[in-house]
Amino acid sequence: QRQSGEVVPAASVKHISHRRFLATFQLDEVSKEEQDLYRCVTQSSRGSGVSNFAELIVKEPPTPIAPPQLLRAGSTYLIIQLNTNSIIGDGPIVRKEIEYRMTSGPWSEVHAVNMQTYKLWHLDPDTEYEISVLLTRPGEGGTGKPGPPLISRTKCAEPMRAPKGLAFSEIQSRQLTLQWEPLGYNLTRCHTYTVSLCYRYFVGTGHNQTFRECVKMERNANRYTIKNLLPYKNIHVKLILSNPEGRKEGKEVIFQTDEDVPGGIASESLTFTPLEDMIFLKWEEPVEPNGLITQYEISYQSIESSDPAVNVPGPRRTVSKLRNETYHVFSNLHPGTTYLFSVRARTGKGFGQTALTEITTNISAPTFDYGDMPSPLSESESTITVLLRPAQGRGAPISTYQVIVEEDRPKKLKRELGGQECFPVPLTFDDAVSRGSVHYFGAELPASSLTEAKPFTVGDNQTYSGYWNPPLEPKKAYLIYFQAMSNLKGETRLNCVRIARKAACKESKRPLEVSQHSEEMGLILGICAGGLIVLIILLGAIIVVIRKGKPVNMTKATINYRHEKTHMMSAIDRSFTDQSTLQEDERLGLSFMDTHNYSNRGDQRSSVVNESSSLLGGSPRRQCGRKGSPYHTGQLHPAVRVADLLQHINQMKTAEGYGFKQEYESFFEGWDASKKKDKTKGRQDHVSTYDRHRVKLHPLLGDPNSDYINANYIDGYHRSNHFIATQGPKQEMVYDFWRMVWQEHCSSIVMITKLVEVGRVKCSKYWPDDSEMYGDIKITLVNSETLAEYAVRTFALERRGYSARHEVKQFHFTSWPEHGVPYHATGLLAFIRRVKASTLPDAGPIVIHCSAGTGRTGCYIVLDVMLDMAECEGVVDIYNCVKTLCSRRINMIQTEEQYVFIHDAILEACLCGETSIPASEFKPTYKEMVRIEPQSNSSQLREEFQTLNSVTPHLDVEECSIALLPRNRERNRSMDVLPPDRCLPFLISVDGDSNNYINAALTDSYTKSAAFIVTLHPLQNTTTDFWRLVYDYGCTSIVMLNQLNQSNSAW
Repeated sequence: QRQSGEVVPAASVKHISHRRFLATFQLDEVSKEEQDLYRCVTQSSRGSGVSNFAELIVKEPPTPIAPPQLLRAGSTYLIIQLNTNSIIGDGPIVRKEIEYRMTSGPWSEVHAVNMQTYKLWHLDPDTEYEISVLLTRPGEGGTGKPGPPLISRTKCAEPMRAPKGLAFSEIQSRQLTLQWEPLGYNLTRCHTYTVSLCYRYFVGTGHNQTFRECVKMERNANRYTIKNLLPYKNIHVKLILSNPEGRKEGKEVIFQTDEDVPGGIASESLTFTPLEDMIFLKWEEPVEPNGLITQYEISYQSIESSDPAVNVPGPRRTVSKLRNETYHVFSNLHPGTTYLFSVRARTGKGFGQTALTEITTNISAPTFDYGDMPSPLSESESTITVLLRPAQGRGAPISTYQVIVEEDRPKKLKRELGGQECFPVPLTFDDAVSRGSVHYFGAELPASSLTEAKPFTVGDNQTYSGYWNPPLEPKKAYLIYFQAMSNLKGETRLNCVRIARKAACKESKRPLEVSQHSEEMGLILGICAGGLIVLIILLGAIIVVIRKGKPVNMTKATINYRHEKTHMMSAIDRSFTDQSTLQEDERLGLSFMDTHNYSNRGDQRSSVVNESSSLLGGSPRRQCGRKGSPYHTGQLHPAVRVADLLQHINQMKTAEGYGFKQEYESFFEGWDASKKKDKTKGRQDHVSTYDRHRVKLHPLLGDPNSDYINANYIDGYHRSNHFIATQGPKQEMVYDFWRMVWQEHCSSIVMITKLVEVGRVKCSKYWPDDSEMYGDIKITLVNSETLAEYAVRTFALERRGYSARHEVKQFHFTSWPEHGVPYHATGLLAFIRRVKASTLPDAGPIVIHCSAGTGRTGCYIVLDVMLDMAECEGVVDIYNCVKTLCSRRINMIQTEEQYVFIHDAILEACLCGETSIPASEFKPTYKEMVRIEPQSNSSQLREEFQTLNSVTPHLDVEECSIALLPRNRERNRSMDVLPPDRCLPFLISVDGDSNNYINAALTDSYTKSAAFIVTLHPLQNTTTDFWRLVYDYGCTSIVMLNQLNQSNSAW
């Protein structure tokens, strides 16, 4: 019972003894209001009893007055201060807790805290959290209510990755619709983010102009249409996901827009050359091809003619040309006629706009209807009457006719006609007499006066259009010519024909004598005529043989016209013929290869080595003849026999006085002096030394300086200019590089560098992944084969204006280390054999480049040449070969290490030979290899294995330095089986001791680099490392080749 009299019922009553009872009272959710004086009251049949008052003291659990304070926020954490200095309720405080939850979710966790600051871990980025503090005092129910909450948001985190699944849903010629996987919070890691779609494509004919644009996508969008694109363009597209904390760029994906009808051919690109009955027309590809041009269509029609015999407009004719034919010769046209030409291009989508031009053919010389020279109608001592027939104009009407009289003098005094066989310059009789000319114009007749055949008397003493026709002198012989002239718009054509000959009249003493003299003269003339006929027949036969049956009996005008047309067409044909013939440089003396030569220079050996043949590998050497006088290299650096090569190399490596170091340094003796001399001379001597062997490109139109490329011709073994050593193309020189490949008819490119090494760009990617235009050259990737140590790519080359299509193979050696030389030469030797087997004998030079086109390039060339020399002559002359190379191109061998490597590689080739076996021949070859020779009691297989052991290099301690570290020794099963540092697969995933070593080595397969990981069976202390290795390198297969027992189980 409370002091106020309020009765609180007992929760339970327990009987202890006959006079004792235990009563329990329970007050739930008490507060300060229940704090009061309480006493116990008993009631029974015997009466009531009360106890004394006892005070009930109520303590309120503590609660913070203020919310916690935020000290710092991160993407996955919040650092807060509890802020519990001021509380509501009673202490003392014995425990502090933090309770937090997402504002949009349930309470997640309660953490006990023993400090004033606390860091909440593993939160979600860009998420709002509600954080409260709980305080507890001693005793049951001492935990108070959560204090005021702190509402705070974590920062955004960098996106996990870029959007994936970029693909097209619709492709048109001028727009591209793309879609990608929807983005979720787990990917964006921020509620505020942007997705940008960036695309670029090349505009124009070259790679110098690029259109770029980035478009921000709407939120939650996963589809977009790019508009206003150009047809048949490679569009490079990538998605970029960004938020305030970072960005992730997706891999660039290439899409190609569809073709469209091509644009029109530019009218200014139409160039033409008119002849009399032919027109040469040339055009250029449309500025906007909008696809792959498949055809050109040219239509033409006569629309106007000055020749009345030509019907205009004439029929419309059409000619189709292939895409690489941008010119045509139209024949069988009418002279003096205007033709309307229309040219249009076609893609797979149809024809484009038409380009129009009008071209007028030249007028032609008139023609006469005379057969052989006609007989005169009549003849007197001073006159001769001939029949004049009207001429037919060709392209222009006849304007005037002229009658020309030429004195038939002895041969030495006759008019020298040369190429001018008619009479273009008018000449009156008086002018002819004053100038001593043998001919004069006797008459000029208007064309209207000769509409039909009419007689005309030469020497009638009349004047015709200002030309006097004087009587002929009886004692002189004359030739009578009839000439017609056509004129149109200032263009004149003329033709003439001899229509009569008048013999000279001689005085006679007696008629009898005349008769006898005539008989004698007849006999003499008959004999002369017979001899002349025989001479003419012989001369005609010779002319027929020389000219291969060309007709020689034609009128003077026809000869002129055909000569002019032949000259014009030959010039046009030359201008459109590929003239990429290489002018061999003058040699100032015998080169290295000139001295190592065959006696029969006509029988040059092919540069192709069959990969199934054996190169000094136990098979007989190829039989090759030599010159009578061997190559004299002097006493200091003679050639080395193959049989003595091993001994020579060992001596050079162990020599104290003169070894590889001194021999290599001798290449540069006198270099400083020559440089000083060059400085005083402006370096002209130095430049000319290499300029003689420089590859000179055909200059581009309008750019005389475009003939330069950093490349030099290098001789092969008995093959002049067999190689071209050049630098790896820079981006601005890619077009020049392909110009050189096209010009030199190269079929093989050898690349001995990666695109990027040690973080530096060594060579620009000068080839496409699909198809690309480089200037006017189109490169198309036809095939690609990737092996462990090299790749082979096949390209098709097409050039605008050429019908030829070239195939070029690129051999890309990818195993040359970024520093030094290859660890062993086996892969490089196999690479060289592959190149030699794939290069045709009649192909152009082999293009070889690394980065600068010197060190690695020189190593390759020396190895190629020396392998041929060793097989053919049984000797190698590495020193003088290197010296000759350095005279063609500077620094062809850059380091002593490269020089030693060449020797080791040649030695390996000579000892091992070619060991690859065609699969089809493996069975019989294997049977032969395992056959025991009775004399030696050994087999070829055993000898080959012994050779393998002798040439295989042994690992030095320095090469296994990581495996020998003290902390790694216990991770090796045997100290005799250690991985070299260069092949170690370092562990990536973090473990407790943070050790990244495991006894394993990366090994190549035939087609893939680092395809295998070879390792020992896990030890007890490396089992975790074994599974880290499997996880880190994404291994999906484990091949176990030993027995399993309980002591070595790794799982």
